[in-house]
Amino acid sequence: MRLVFAGTPDVAVPTLQELIDSPDHEVVGVITRPDTTAGRGRKVVRSDVGRLADEHAIEVVTPARMSDPDVAEALSRWNADLGVVVAYGGLIPQSVLDMLPHGWVNLHFSLLPAWRGAAPVQASIAAGDEITGASVFLLEAGLDTGPVYGTLTERIRDTDTSGDLLGRLAVSGATLAKAVVDGIEAGELAPVPQDADGVSHAAKISSDDARVRWDLPSHIIGRTVRAHTPAPGSWTTLGDARIKLGPVTPADDDPAVPTELAPGVLGVTKKAVFVGTASGAVRLSTVQVPGKKSMNAADWARGSRLDGTEEFE
Repeated sequence: MRLVFAGTPDVAVPTLQELIDSPDHEVVGVITRPDTTAGRGRKVVRSDVGRLADEHAIEVVTPARMSDPDVAEALSRWNADLGVVVAYGGLIPQSVLDMLPHGWVNLHFSLLPAWRGAAPVQASIAAGDEITGASVFLLEAGLDTGPVYGTLTERIRDTDTSGDLLGRLAVSGATLAKAVVDGIEAGELAPVPQDADGVSHAAKISSDDARVRWDLPSHIIGRTVRAHTPAPGSWTTLGDARIKLGPVTPADDDPAVPTELAPGVLGVTKKAVFVGTASGAVRLSTVQVPGKKSMNAADWARGSRLDGTEEFE
């Protein structure tokens, strides 16, 4: 089967690689987000998907929008049968969806209809879900509403960050996506409409969403930090400084906590830094202050000469 692939970040790479390696299919073109610039030299940076396509001499187009004329021109020239989408980062208009004989399928990192939207993995961790997964569905005009070809499940571990969980789902999801493409080509799969019950939404995350609220219980704060690690990164403030936090551990019964701490108040020992919440304390793992690399929280406290009277806001 002749395939078009649309994707951008590293989580899309395993699926593209799986399809490139398949002897039964040919990836004839790739659509990815435009190149960006980064660093002091403003170096042009290709997307992860774009770099992989370049390595395999696959033609790449980088439209600002999927409605741009060069997308329709490329699709007509590629003469593909099916489109596969993983974390592309933009909406695909109906006119483009209609151009391929078998339409477009999307690998989404949740068990639809749960967590439709831009940040399903982060939402599932923040909500305290024990099980999540991935779904491959037929794209239609609605947001992640199309009928589903196949799913897989994945347990959320107590220590999972969104980066950890997304990394596992990207790999297992690639196998699922390849199986769905195989089934479509063989005429053995028919998509099943999503259940009307159990719909939830995972909106795009802003920096404000990742700010820690110390007046919440410790287990909620722990989920929040893990959900936003590594991106955009959970944070708090100490005075005028914005402090980025690594995953925290609830320490409600830890005898090392120096005293009962009010929400946001720091407790500093030689080996650890604790912060009060609405239900006991949490222990910090790493801290990153502006202009510095991430460091062990105890080392940060020692270098900053904190004495336990400080308070996060």
